[in-house]
Amino acid sequence: MQTAPAERSMTWLARGGLRPTRQRLALAELLIGDGMDRHVTAEGLYDAAAAAGESVSLATVYNTLRAFCEAGLLNEIVVDGSRGYFDTRMDDHPHFYWEDDHRLTDAPAADLVITALPEAPVGTTVSRVDVVIRLKRT
Repeated sequence: MQTAPAERSMTWLARGGLRPTRQRLALAELLIGDGMDRHVTAEGLYDAAAAAGESVSLATVYNTLRAFCEAGLLNEIVVDGSRGYFDTRMDDHPHFYWEDDHRLTDAPAADLVITALPEAPVGTTVSRVDVVIRLKRT
């Protein structure tokens, strides 16, 4: 009999059309097993996997996160050229990036008003708009 987190992970992977390998299941359970939304870096997920006793390489974590994104299960939010966060919450919503402790959290969507976007170049469509509000403690 599977636990609720394991069942949730299996269902999640199936929704993305991904084969449930041992490593994918382990990482999926860390990401969505408790049903809570989270923002993780590859390094943070790697550390969580190691703490849970899972034997995965950092390269496998990166590759698995990319596969989850390509399957439409995660969104990657890039806050600068070298730091990306993977978001389990898939609806459109803004983020706060806390510069002092390098943390990404959801921002209240109801308070954000975007009145217009530039017209997309010919032959393209806007696939997503990422709003990251950078915060610094004063």
